[in-house]
Amino acid sequence: MKKIILPAVAALAATPAAAASGPFFSLHNTDFVVTLGFLLFIAVLVYFKVPGMLAGLLDKRAEGIQDELDEARKLREEAQTLLASYERKQREVADQADRIVAHAKQEAELAAEQAKADIKASIERRLLAAEGQIASAEAAAIKDVRDRAAAVAIAAARDVVADQMTPANAGKLIDDAIAEVGNKLH
Repeated sequence: MKKIILPAVAALAATPAAAASGPFFSLHNTDFVVTLGFLLFIAVLVYFKVPGMLAGLLDKRAEGIQDELDEARKLREEAQTLLASYERKQREVADQADRIVAHAKQEAELAAEQAKADIKASIERRLLAAEGQIASAEAAAIKDVRDRAAAVAIAAARDVVADQMTPANAGKLIDDAIAEVGNKLH
């Protein structure tokens, strides 16, 4: 920890003003050297025509963007044409659907009359079948309730026996209880 604090304090104590010494137009003055380096860097950039290259790249990018915008306009026009076509087709389909619905209503009325006659005949058969299914479902529900009651009774008996039994008598009483429940279920 002390190894880190000591260099940090030394770095904070050094100020940039202390680095510049002497008259400004001297190679011993760091501010003057940095200014000369910066100006030399700018001159090298201008000599190698970097600003012109950057402008060319920006112009090329602008042309690409303009091309993309033109293509997007064309695509938009095509999309509007397709939309108008689909709207026209949608109206035609809606008209056809209305005709189909009207025809279907007529057929449905005829089918309804025929179905009424068929329903009267089948109602009698279905009532008899439904009564049979209700009786069967009732019997199954009663059996399920009995089975569930037996399972709950077995679980309760197991808990009571486990709490009240000693390890010596536990095995014998469990065997007796299982035999008794088996006899009652069958």
